[in-house]
Formats: sequence, structure tokens, C-alpha cells
Amino acid sequence: MLFSDFINVLPKVLKEQLPAFAAHIKMAPEGRKITLEPNYYLKYNPRKSAVLMLVYEKEAQANLVLIKRNTYEGIHSAQISFPGGKMELTDKDLAYTALREANEEIGVRPEDVHLAMPFTEIYIPPSNFLVAPYLGILNGGPNFVPDPREVSEIIELPLSMLLDDAILISAPIIIPAGTGFNAPAFLVNGHAVWGATAMILSELKETIKTVTK
Repeated sequence: MLFSDFINVLPKVLKEQLPAFAAHIKMAPEGRKITLEPNYYLKYNPRKSAVLMLVYEKEAQANLVLIKRNTYEGIHSAQISFPGGKMELTDKDLAYTALREANEEIGVRPEDVHLAMPFTEIYIPPSNFLVAPYLGILNGGPNFVPDPREVSEIIELPLSMLLDDAILISAPIIIPAGTGFNAPAFLVNGHAVWGATAMILSELKETIKTVTK
């Protein structure tokens, strides 16, 4: 998808009713359906976090940036995700959190990002986070500077690839606890993108498909 085409359909995206559960469930691992129900998370008092779905132009094409997290002692070790993280006490709101984390993790300056809209929040049971995704547009070309303490790789995902069902797979997943299972995923540059990141991508994909029919 050309970046110019994405910008042209963006006003329609802003007005579109988000598919939420209907999109999330398409990429949800087995057993996650109940956790996607509205207000399921309330009894767990989850921590708040935010991620940035950053769309930018590269060689005239619209792209999204993903990151591969470093290997560490934790639930989300080495996983593919959006730039983002937990809300700090000094953050004025979750939009600020998304921009701050993107700046810290991949070097994108907040003033270079136009925040277009929030997408549907999604609960992550293993880490007890409620994640707020924000769609942002990068003004100018990308100049990513990954933080080596947190990011092992920058992954660029063209929107045309996201919209192509050919990248949908069932991936064998091994989590740090040693448990193995299969999960729906997007195959992006050799990486299986699954879990909350895949569910958020699914909502963006379904929304774009709806407005470009």
C-alpha cells in the first residue's frame, strides 16, 4: 500500500467503528477468548501500558515498525512487539506513554509523530497489563535508533504485507516457562508475530480492509 493511499484513507479510518473483539479473536491463542470479553480484566487491577503503531513512508510505501525485544528473564523475552511499555507515574496520559516509550526504544522524537487515534485496549493475562494501542503517523523518513538494552532488532512491516492473508500461519510457540502450544501468527521477515501484538495488528488490518473495499 502506498503511503499516499494510506493517508488518503486515514479520514475514513478515523470515522470507522473499530472491530475490537471480532478482530482480536482471529489472532488470539487458544484459551484467550474469555480474557477478551469487555471488563474481564477489572477484577485483576491490571497495570496500564501503551504501544505505538507507527506508520511511516519508505520508498513510497506505507510501513509499520515492530521491534524484537532482547532475551531476558521475563515473560516477553525475545518477543516481537510494538514500541511501548508501562505507564509511569510522571506520564500525563497513555498517549504520552506511547510516545515516550517509542522515543526511548527506537529514537523517534514525539514531536515528529502525529497521533491519529487510539485503538481498542487489550488485556495481557501473563503480565497483567492492559495495553492501549495508538496509531501514529511519522512526519518525514524513518531514522530509527534502537536502544541496545531493550531492542535486538528493528522489523519493518509493509502495510501491503499485513493486508495479505498469505502471511497468516499457525506457529509453534515456546514460552519462557517451557510450555509449548500453537498460536495464530503473522510471518514477518522470518519472525512469528503472535499474542497481543498480532491481535492489535489484526484490528488495524480489518479496519483498513473495511475502508478500502
